[in-house]
Amino acid sequence: MKTLVISSEGGVFTAPNGQRGAMLRAYDKATGKEVGAVYMPGAQTGGPTTYMLNRRQYLLVAVSGAVVPGEIMAFRLPGR
Repeated sequence: MKTLVISSEGGVFTAPNGQRGAMLRAYDKATGKEVGAVYMPGAQTGGPTTYMLNRRQYLLVAVSGAVVPGEIMAFRLPGR
């Protein structure tokens, strides 16, 4: 993630389809432009961590909420 900043939203929102959740967003460090976003079922509740496996990078995020049980979500970053 040398070129990305990963950030989650501080709270939850209701999507047009009625789902409540939060977004995890990736920004280009050089330009500040958003380059990707994924839906999460609840707000991020802990610091993210990353690890490498078979030359692929993964991001782990703790997520929970009032009606969402705590869970760890794993995202694989795109390869080059």
